[in-house]
Amino acid sequence: MEKFIKWCVSILPKPLQKIYYKYEEKWLYLVFGVLTTAVSFLTAGLAKTVLENAGGYSTKSIGDISTVFSWVCSVTFAYITNKLWVFESNAKGFKNIVAEAGKFYGGRVFTLAVEWVMIHVGFGMIGKNFWLVKALANVVVLILNYVISKIFVFRNKDGKPAEQQNE
Repeated sequence: MEKFIKWCVSILPKPLQKIYYKYEEKWLYLVFGVLTTAVSFLTAGLAKTVLENAGGYSTKSIGDISTVFSWVCSVTFAYITNKLWVFESNAKGFKNIVAEAGKFYGGRVFTLAVEWVMIHVGFGMIGKNFWLVKALANVVVLILNYVISKIFVFRNKDGKPAEQQNE
């Protein structure tokens, strides 16, 4: 993956390469965030199709099950890509990896709740446009997920961010 990323950057004009390398972590976070969204949509569609073809499920159940399935798949994808390529975590051993993953999933559950509250209040109670509220909520969630990952999840034993582990 690293070779592929470097190749993609190498075909950019030099000024864009400089911008990329100046903000590399944030660009990678954004790229893998877009891919995480694709994983979410693909796995939701897959689960929905499988459940519809299986029969015996209500529309509400199909929506609920496919949403939970896609959330688990997309958060797992995000954890792996964030760990390996965005924050380059060096966590080793079962205990450390489970602790790191637990913090990552915990942070994502928190931001899921933030998104739900924002949509519940903005759309459900105040009556603002659903897609406007959803877009605003997603911007807030994107920023919160980055901050949570950077500050609380991908850290070494000394409490430093993962990027400072070798210093």
